[in-house]
Amino acid sequence: MDELTAQGNDEHIFHLRPQTGWIEVIAGSMFSGKSEELIRRLKRAKIARQKVQVFKPKIDNRYSHDHIVSHSEMRHESSTVETAAELLSKVERGTEVVGIDEGQFFDAELVNVVNELAQRGLRVIVAGLDQDYTGKPFEPMPHLLAIAEYITKTHAICVRCGQTANYSQRIVEVEGRVVVGAADAYEARCRRCFVPHADAPTSHITEAAD
Repeated sequence: MDELTAQGNDEHIFHLRPQTGWIEVIAGSMFSGKSEELIRRLKRAKIARQKVQVFKPKIDNRYSHDHIVSHSEMRHESSTVETAAELLSKVERGTEVVGIDEGQFFDAELVNVVNELAQRGLRVIVAGLDQDYTGKPFEPMPHLLAIAEYITKTHAICVRCGQTANYSQRIVEVEGRVVVGAADAYEARCRRCFVPHADAPTSHITEAAD
């Protein structure tokens, strides 16, 4: 069962006891397919005729105000909220699945909110970065990983050498831990190519040989 979950295969999840809630966390670096995997699971839940609600933090307005959008342009309608408490207040009666994108941008109260929803019997799926641009754990994601029943670790491809990437490399000189951006501000890097500070952007993978 654990192996199936790690591969993003969630067929077995639908056959658990319906009255039992649980938490799923999809974590990884930027450009690793976290939002895409979240959208895939949400669409499967809707095919199963489950009532789904999706939320994202107000700060994330890169692609759309009312949709979560993956870097591959997959999308799913969503509501924007400023705090975890606001998210909880907007969960409607009868909702069976709650999706949350960009979990790292929420306040620490998200942990309690997610637990509360799971206690109510809901399936809660959270996607987000597990590390910040310096390689340090990005709360509240590490705490969510600790309490989740199911964890999926996604990986990108290092733009320097083509190896498996686990880090989000900031390539612009901007102060602050939270800097919302995409390919204009970040690159996926492997352990060897990652540096915990702003670095020059990479145009071609072949540059790794320089």
